[in-house]
Order: sequence, then C-alpha cells, then structure tokens
Amino acid sequence: MSRSRKKSAAEQDPAAVAFAAGMALVAANPALAAVEATICRTEDCALAPREGLVVVSSNGTLHAHPKRRAAPGAWAWAVAHALIHLGFGHVPAAREHREQPDRFDLAARCVVVNRFLQTFPIGEVPDDLPLTYPHGDEEQLAALWRREGIPAGYERCGTAGPGPDQWLQEWGRWQGSPTDWQLAFAHALTRTMSTAMDLAGGRRDSMTGGPTRLRPWERALSWFVSSYPLLGGIAAGITLVADAELARAHGISVAAVDAGAGEIYVNPLRQLDDEEWRFVLAHEMLHAALRHGDRRGHRDPYLFNIACDYVVNGWLVGMHVGSMPEGVLYDPALVDLSAEEVYDRISTDLRRMRRLATLRGRGVGDILGGPLREPRDVVDLDEFYRRGLGRGLDLHERQERGFLPGGLVEEIRALSQPPLPWDARLARWFDEFVPRPEPVRSYARPSRRQAATPDIPRAGRHFPPEEVARCTFGVVLDTSGSMDRTLLGKALGAIASYAGARDVPAARVVFCDAAPHDAGFVPVADIAGRVRVHGRGGTVLQPGVDLLLRAEDFPPGAPVLIITDGHCDVLRVRREHAYLVPQGASLPFTPRGPVFRVR
Repeated sequence: MSRSRKKSAAEQDPAAVAFAAGMALVAANPALAAVEATICRTEDCALAPREGLVVVSSNGTLHAHPKRRAAPGAWAWAVAHALIHLGFGHVPAAREHREQPDRFDLAARCVVVNRFLQTFPIGEVPDDLPLTYPHGDEEQLAALWRREGIPAGYERCGTAGPGPDQWLQEWGRWQGSPTDWQLAFAHALTRTMSTAMDLAGGRRDSMTGGPTRLRPWERALSWFVSSYPLLGGIAAGITLVADAELARAHGISVAAVDAGAGEIYVNPLRQLDDEEWRFVLAHEMLHAALRHGDRRGHRDPYLFNIACDYVVNGWLVGMHVGSMPEGVLYDPALVDLSAEEVYDRISTDLRRMRRLATLRGRGVGDILGGPLREPRDVVDLDEFYRRGLGRGLDLHERQERGFLPGGLVEEIRALSQPPLPWDARLARWFDEFVPRPEPVRSYARPSRRQAATPDIPRAGRHFPPEEVARCTFGVVLDTSGSMDRTLLGKALGAIASYAGARDVPAARVVFCDAAPHDAGFVPVADIAGRVRVHGRGGTVLQPGVDLLLRAEDFPPGAPVLIITDGHCDVLRVRREHAYLVPQGASLPFTPRGPVFRVR
C-alpha cells in the first residue's frame, strides 16, 4: 500500500473521527473550553485506560484510549467528566509526590462529577450509570463508604472502566508554576453565566457568537453582574434606559434613577469611558437600594439629594469602584458622615449649595420621584433591594473582595432587618410608656367562696382608684376636614385594642380642629366605635395639647398620642408623646417623639 493510501485510511479512521467530533462538542461549551487541558491519544501512552475512554492526570493531560470506538456524544461526556475533575480540584497540580486516591475517594469524586453533569448536560450519558446520586461532597461520601462500603451502582462511575480515571503526577519544574485548575474553571463558569444573562437581556445573539456590540454603560452593568458581588444582585434586576430624547426632555445630563420603577436613565450622548460608567451606575444603584428618596422626610429634596451624593461618592472613591467623572460632588471632609449629618452641614449655606450639580444636572436631583415612562410590573422593591444588597455584602465579605466603608456596611445591615409594622411598634410603645394597673387582694372585699369549701373566706381582687388613675394616656385627635376617616378608624381601633389588652380603663380624649373639644375620660371600649367626633374645621393642635397637659385630672406622667394627617401647626409637647400619621405624610417640624405611619 502506498504512503498516500495509508494516510487516507488513517484520516478515515472511524475512532479518530468520532473522537474529533466529541471534542468539537466539548469545545462548543464556553466553560469547559476555557480549561486548557492537553490531549494524549498515542498507542504507547502508559496512562491510557485499557477498557474505558479517558484518564485525567494532575498535569492537565487527558489520556484517551487510542483505538476505542465510541459515539461522539459518549466521547464528549467522558472528556467533560475528566475536565470537571480538574475544575473541582480532584487532581490538583503540585510539585511534591503524593499518594494515589483510594477506591473510596475515586468513587466519591466521580459521583460528585456525574451529579454536576446532570445539571450541566453535555454529550450522551452512558446507559449503565445510575439515574440518581446521593447528596454530600466528596469527603463526606468517601468517609461514609469507608464505614459502610461502596454501593454497587456507584463503584464504577468513572470514565476508565474498572481502573482509576484520576492520576496524580508530580509537576515538573520545566513546566513552570503549577496551574490552578479550580480557579480557571471558576472564572470560566462566571463568564458563561454572564454570557447567558447577556443573551437573556438581548445584548448577545447567541452563547457562542459575539455580542451585538455592547455599549459602554451596558458593559459597566455586566461587569457588576459578573465581577462585583456587592451590587451584582441589584444590577441583575435593574433596567437601563438609554434614550436621548427622554434624557433631553427631562434634563438628564448623565444619569438619574427611579427606585420605584427599578430603572436607571442614562444620557447616551454623554461621552464617558467604561470606568466612569461603572462609577455612575454604582452611584445610582446605591441611591435606589438605600432608598434615599424615602428617607428625606421633611427635608428639602434637592439639598438632601446633594447630601446623599457626597456620601455615596465618598464610599465609591474609598472602594475604588470605577473612576469618578469630572464635576462629581466629592469632599474628603464629609467622607465619614451620614447623609443626615451632611445635610445639616450644607443647609447653612443654601446659596452656594444650590449652584452645585448632581449627575442629572444643576439645580435638579438625580433621585426621581416617579418613572419617566410607563411603569412595568416588578416584584416588591423593598424586598428586592434589601435582598440584593444583603446577599451582595455576604458574598463580598466571604470572597474578601476588598475594603468597604463602615457607614455603607452599617446601612446595608440596617436594611437587612425588615421594618416592624406600625401597629407592632405602637404596641411596643404602649408596653414601654403606659403602665399596667396592678390589682390588690384584700379580705375587706372578699371574693365568692368555692362550692367545695364554702366555710373558707378568700381575698377579693380589685384595682384601687389611685392605681386606675395612674394607668392612662391622652389622645389628641385631629378632626379637621382633611383627615381621612380610614386613618381615624385604623388608629382608634389599634389604640382601643392595645389599651384594652393592658387593662387600661379609660383614656383622656381631646378633639381638635380650629378649637379644642374636651371629651374627658373615655372608656377604651368606646374609643373606636361610639366616640362622636366634634368639629371638622381647620387644624390648630397646640391648644388641644395645652388643654390636655394642664388638666388637673390628667396624671403628670401619662403619655400623649397625637393623631394627625400632618397638615397642622408646629407642636411643642413637654412630656412623652408619639404621632400617628398616614403613610407618606410628613410633619412640618422635627418630631421629638416616635412617628407611627399608618398603612
């Protein structure tokens, strides 16, 4: 046979053709293709399996059977199995000589790899393998089977037949530094996940094809998803809106955010590099996730936005997230302060501060009060932001990704604790400030005698008048025309419920609009249902508060509850007090007592 005919026959070798087709299937998988292993398929290879398909060694070589005929799908599954052994650290590269794994370690590692391949399918699974696998990692399974023996179905789950499919070799000095196969595989999985998310978001045409041309702000958002766990969860659920006409119509110079819609609006005409876009997007995501728009209370919206910008930018500079664009607000003297503290400082120079610019522009805040387009259906945003930042912080600390400012960590930890409902907080306020009357037992007022022992007198239980007078509280009720009847019903019902639970006999009630109306002591059972509301005029509450505090029959230590919609005068209450206001309402002054917002 001539040399050309021998070469043609070798090229048409069915075993070689099937092996090449199987390797092509593996190469099409981005995560496995990134593990740069060497293929050895020579007839004189000492490590090639005699009955199986592939043996993997710790120097990153896959020793394939040179003549075995198998389907391309079978070769793809066997090669993937061997590559995952490398990626899971089952055959780590090292310079020293090590003992070969025993049959318990071999079986446990193969079970873990096959279990992973059930969720990461590639090629064709051999028919003789089990359909289900036990839970636990390699060490747990190996320890269990050393005590109880290896189940028959799991003893030969590898790719080398009855022999071992993993072989530890000493890493030669001529090979350079040992390769960290685990790190390479982890990076490959991260890139694959990022590619899948780009595909789902429409930023790629396919998993294997190139991107449709990511724009710089899209590249910045993808970087957070794949490489920055603190904000990765938020970035995965946020929507970027890059619309030049929308940005022009609403005066958005660089970017703005609406936390309620979960959208960041960017100006696509603004020229920034990738690092600067990372800074901008992190800035807006922190605004949304920390709910800066809901925290301002009665403060000036624009000045509070400026204060939050100083705080957030100080954090990002300290964390080295991107690079700060030119003109962004930053002052090293304000780095360790909270947004409220910065607001108190900058509010003393309003003329200068109103000339400063946010990322949206001069004189306008980048924290929007509503979406700039039709709202979309979203999940509970409070839960989304809280969960995203909480999990991101845990991943950041677990992976030791770098420095985080203490103020940011403190705010994230505070967000991780869901707020108590207003009625539960009101109940705690009652427990703390409204004393429970203590009953007194006395033979002067004997109780009813038991039928079994009618001759034995027993002490009676009663509340002394002075004890009853001590255990009460006052209610100043805003009855102006702007008060919502639903708010009145919820507030009075909660008050009656908690007062009755604490054995409070009566509360001192004052109705107040343009003038106070003293209702005297009202039994708590009558507060919610049978109280007749006087007035419905304007709102001046201070006379009602003064009437209650000066009343001779009102105990000096009793607390006061003020129910109002917030459209009232400035109040001064010189004893323990609290406010009940509707959700979203704000008081025109800084309250000194707790504020319960009724939903």
